[in-house]
Amino acid sequence: MSASPGLTLVAAVARNGVMGRDGTLPWHLPGDLRHFRQTTWGHPMLMGRRTFQSIGRALPGRESVVLTHEKDFAVEGVHVAHDLDEGLARAATLAAAMGVSEIMVVGGGVLYGALIDRATRLIITEVDADVSGDVMFPPIIAAQWHLLERSEMTRAKGDDFGWRHASYARIAAPATLAYKASL
Repeated sequence: MSASPGLTLVAAVARNGVMGRDGTLPWHLPGDLRHFRQTTWGHPMLMGRRTFQSIGRALPGRESVVLTHEKDFAVEGVHVAHDLDEGLARAATLAAAMGVSEIMVVGGGVLYGALIDRATRLIITEVDADVSGDVMFPPIIAAQWHLLERSEMTRAKGDDFGWRHASYARIAAPATLAYKASL
């Protein structure tokens, strides 16, 4: 059996930890959206139903696995799972089929909170703002994460705020990933 794929949490987070408000992003950052596309391209993306609904469609070049408790939730081109273990297993199977070694976890807050202790990498867009919101990213505990790199502040045309990218690797081995490599 091959090794389980790594879990990479991909998020945009304000200085005060906010990443969402009323089911949307509390900013408009076209430059970061391009980075999100490049980062997640060719990978399975694991997300909650509300995150999927905020995106509004399956994104091209990636496979979407949506976690939901709604038994009748179905969207063409989207893989649906009804619990975390099923979602991780489905995403692992897709990663193997796609020939990649990572599952990209793209939100929301509940999913990030459930998986941060099992993640192997974090790719964080640090938004240069303090904004109000109702969805927070879990704290990044310095003793558990090594900052690999941080870009210079960026602000593309149309961006509401400046931002930078930070990439982290887990210092210690993550908690055991409790899922099978295939369904």
